[in-house]
Amino acid sequence: MAKFELKLPKMGESVAEATITSWLKEVGDTIEADEAVLEIATDKVDSEVPSEVDGVLIEKLFDVDDVVQVGQTIAIIEIAGEGNASAEAPKSEPVKEAVQESPAVAEVTKTVVAAKETASPIVNSGERFYSPLVKNMAKQEGISQAELDSIEGTGKEGRVTKNDMLSYIENKSSQPQAAPSNTEKAPETAPELKVPESKPAPTPVVANGDDEIIEMTRMGKLIAHHMVESVQTSAHVQSFIEADVTKIWNWRKKVKDEFLKREGENLTFTPIFMEAVAKALRDFPMMNISVQGDSIIKKKHINLGMAAALGDGNLIVPVIKDADQLNLVGMTKKVNDLANRARENKLKPDDIQGGTYTVTNVGTFGSIMGTPIINQPQVGILALGAIRKVPAVVETPEGDFIGIRYRMFMSHSYDHRVVNGALGGQFVKAVKDYLEAWDPNREI
Repeated sequence: MAKFELKLPKMGESVAEATITSWLKEVGDTIEADEAVLEIATDKVDSEVPSEVDGVLIEKLFDVDDVVQVGQTIAIIEIAGEGNASAEAPKSEPVKEAVQESPAVAEVTKTVVAAKETASPIVNSGERFYSPLVKNMAKQEGISQAELDSIEGTGKEGRVTKNDMLSYIENKSSQPQAAPSNTEKAPETAPELKVPESKPAPTPVVANGDDEIIEMTRMGKLIAHHMVESVQTSAHVQSFIEADVTKIWNWRKKVKDEFLKREGENLTFTPIFMEAVAKALRDFPMMNISVQGDSIIKKKHINLGMAAALGDGNLIVPVIKDADQLNLVGMTKKVNDLANRARENKLKPDDIQGGTYTVTNVGTFGSIMGTPIINQPQVGILALGAIRKVPAVVETPEGDFIGIRYRMFMSHSYDHRVVNGALGGQFVKAVKDYLEAWDPNREI
């Protein structure tokens, strides 16, 4: 019988890892092709990993709550035939792939290819098994086989976990002596070490007898981590501007019933605002960027993130790809489709990947303005406040007068590391100008 290596598939442009949330199959279970074997979770979306073959699950290489890298082997399935098989892997980095594959192969079979055994300097010692992530961390930190064998594992059956490695590396770096090789590797390992996770826990808050203690959801923990990380990464600055959207209000009121009858879609304000933001990004392409180290990546595509609140209080940001290429009908259908699938928890990983700028509608809950946190690695986010009917000065050729107008505030948060006040202010003013220049006779 042959053995098939089930690997964690690529799930999106920037998704590098996922957390196993549950195993749907147990060792010994028969599996059919395309049948779900386990459930995983990325930053925002839950998904299933299906089997690519018919067979029997003979080994699970990770437990629930383990973090797995894309391309790593997560299970072994026995199939008809001879030899070993695995899902096709990217060929651009053959050595790195061999390093990731060797731990899984070494654990399930003694007939592993010699090249894979020698690709990694760290090997399993006796009955002690090291996960691919632990081996990779050891390699990057210059930790020898002897050092790794001496680390006390807190995982199942004494297994060395990621947290064990982080603690060891932190203690090692606090010592006065530091090996040159570790110093050279530090820039590469900084993102993976995720320093916030290794910080000592804050002083616990004392709960009274009548207080209710609620465990944060997995998504809630991830969101909390990303929000703190964003504030620590970007120098947040805000600009505020007020726009008169009376023309848009009256135009939508006039055409929304006809639009619903013809297109079968509700015409909300969101696609109208998204259209204006996409046009402004086209005018100011240096808002459509991201930062990578000391370099700026200027994005070719305008992919708008649309923050949406979920029923459980969490937040998700589906992405409208190439938003500047859509007309208002196409934008409306895309907005409604993503919003509906977000509420029904039916978004796919690719639906939340690749965003270059984000819009959040804080006015949905009555807020007139807000100071949103940037969605990394983007450099800007626009908060749309509630539309209010207010008295305002109206300028005409015949003179000024006080009229009842529909107005709203827009709050623009941007990364002051790369976006100065002039650009941040000009961008949000461009959005205002597009909204106020709305054609009341526009046809759809």
